[in-house]
Amino acid sequence: MKPLFTRGPVPGYRMLLCAVLSLALMFAEDRFSWMVDVRASMATLVSPVQWVVSLPTEGISWGALVFADQQELADENRALREQLLNLSSRVQRMASLTSENTRLRELLNAGQRSDIPYITSQLLTLDADPFSHRMVVDRGEQDGVRIGLPVLDAYGLVGQVISTSAYNSRVLMISDASHAVPVEINRNGLRFIAQGSGKIDQVDVLHVPDTADIRVGDLLVTSGLALRFPRGLPVARVTEVYHDPGKPFARVSAEPIAQLERSRNFLIQMPPPVDTDNLYVDDSLDELPRDNLAAPRPEGDDTAQGSAEDAADAQAPTDAAGENN
Repeated sequence: MKPLFTRGPVPGYRMLLCAVLSLALMFAEDRFSWMVDVRASMATLVSPVQWVVSLPTEGISWGALVFADQQELADENRALREQLLNLSSRVQRMASLTSENTRLRELLNAGQRSDIPYITSQLLTLDADPFSHRMVVDRGEQDGVRIGLPVLDAYGLVGQVISTSAYNSRVLMISDASHAVPVEINRNGLRFIAQGSGKIDQVDVLHVPDTADIRVGDLLVTSGLALRFPRGLPVARVTEVYHDPGKPFARVSAEPIAQLERSRNFLIQMPPPVDTDNLYVDDSLDELPRDNLAAPRPEGDDTAQGSAEDAADAQAPTDAAGENN
């Protein structure tokens, strides 16, 4: 029976044949220059096969690189996000400090514009009641604060002290409905009463005659007539003047100059110091004769008392007779 497949050469012969062929090619390449062109052509033909064979390795390397890049980018993104958050917090803090420094500088300038002594104070708490505009500051009796002293911020009048303790004070704002302050128009000197409306951004000007010369934009300052506030402190600026036909008084609203909603630092104006050098002393009392001064009466001596009673008894009939006449 004839086999289906013919037996090829023995594997040993194949290897020997390949070795001889390789040596022959190497010898020919070294001896003949035309073999260089043959080798280049063969490399060109084999290059697609080399590219296909290298695809798995290149794919694995590319995947590892992409994964590493993604992980690195994720870590870098996380670090940058944290850094941005920290920088944003620092920027906000710096902006807050800048605003606070600006307010303190304006407050200092406001204090320097006044000849009246003052002390600085800081907001502690605000009343939770939305209809009660009161606050507590960190100055009290130990600092010389007393009831009635005016409180200002860098822009204008805030209110006045209504109660004190050793280390803090309660302040009633000008916007509270129970607060009133005598004011005058800075433009022409007309005097009125500004009362709180219960709204933090509004005060009402009371009893303004319908014919009064008051305009939107007029600045209202303290008139000093209440003997509590020095004259000339900015209070509010007129925002509305409404003339109601048939009524004798106009309805006038004004906006406080002080930043009641935002201020945290304040000035408490202290009483002016007493000028003891210019006090007037009447020296005529020193010229009175000392004999006219009553000498102290010894204990148990009733003579002076008896004389006084006798004089009173003698004077009584005389007074009665005078009344009858």
